[in-house]
Amino acid sequence: MKRSSIILLLVIALLIGVLVSTIQDASTYASFDMAQKQAPETVTVVAQLDLDSPITFDPQTSMLTFTAIDKDGQSSTVLYNQPKPQDFERSEEITIKGRAGDGQFVAIEILMKCPSKYTEEGGVMADDEASIYTENS
Repeated sequence: MKRSSIILLLVIALLIGVLVSTIQDASTYASFDMAQKQAPETVTVVAQLDLDSPITFDPQTSMLTFTAIDKDGQSSTVLYNQPKPQDFERSEEITIKGRAGDGQFVAIEILMKCPSKYTEEGGVMADDEASIYTENS
């Protein structure tokens, strides 16, 4: 075989290896209902925090428990075995990666979309201006 053919085969094998490892790690966007059906597969749910339900954090076990509502309007109790993220209650949207089981969703990662600090005019507000703006609106 030519040297260029061997190099080409090695590159193709490397690309196949990267593709296979990426597919195994990829999670699926789902609702809480789909997560229950796909259990124990890891899925990602985009939801909003239900502020009408209690948010509890047990510092002894580092367990955060809250209720989230997905884009389909279904709610689920979420368990997260990590400290509560800063400004958790202020998040506009949360992306939860984890597994469904026993009527609950066990999160392994939480990403938050925080409230925007931009005004309608396109400028950035300071924190104290943001609180005045929300109080007056």
